[in-house]
Amino acid sequence: MFKIMLEGDYALFSRPEFKVERVTYEVPTPSAVEGILKSIYWKPAIRYVVDKIIVFNPVSLMSVRRNEVKDKVALSSVRSQMRGGDSDPVIYTKDSISQRSSLLLRNVRYGVEFHFEITGIMCENEDNSDAKHAAIIHRRLKNGQCFRQPCFGCREFPVRSIYLVDDFDLSQIDDSLLGEKDLGIMLYGLDFHNDKRLETEWKSEYFSDSADPVFYHPKMIDGVIDVAKYRREIK
Repeated sequence: MFKIMLEGDYALFSRPEFKVERVTYEVPTPSAVEGILKSIYWKPAIRYVVDKIIVFNPVSLMSVRRNEVKDKVALSSVRSQMRGGDSDPVIYTKDSISQRSSLLLRNVRYGVEFHFEITGIMCENEDNSDAKHAAIIHRRLKNGQCFRQPCFGCREFPVRSIYLVDDFDLSQIDDSLLGEKDLGIMLYGLDFHNDKRLETEWKSEYFSDSADPVFYHPKMIDGVIDVAKYRREIK
């Protein structure tokens, strides 16, 4: 079991029901927190499980307008050029820019309690013990190491500070967060359509890009979201 603190200037945990304009949830989703953890240390052999999310700072929203690229490079164009075709698999941002509004959070500070589980996927002759992965995670968190910049939902909003704590100081939770608040139906994560028959060997594992969204219905009590409690009700 690990306990960490996350701090940042801005955050945007996009609600999937808004298609064009980005609107944030008031609190982080478990999948967003997992993305931060995977930026610090990731192996196919482990799976992160978020148990608790604690919101310390008041929920402060602000609206900004950002230039976003609205197109994606077509896979067919890339394949055509690889075969010697005359296709142009490039996005010209000048012609593809679209200005969109975003409702985001500012001055965020969260506490996260999590653990990891062994998936059974491993390379040949690899040490797949809990102690090995726990030691690596602890060391990387203690030293502030990551292999890509952790972010709060969008890459434009990096995590400013990540550090380990022995326990959370709940007295630092803002008074505006006291009491019970129903957060409604929130995105929990994505259930990828991986071929479970091939999990015995890492080299033959099949990872699919197709996935189904998974939702849950949490409540925040005095700034604390007990994710483990509401995980049983995911849909």
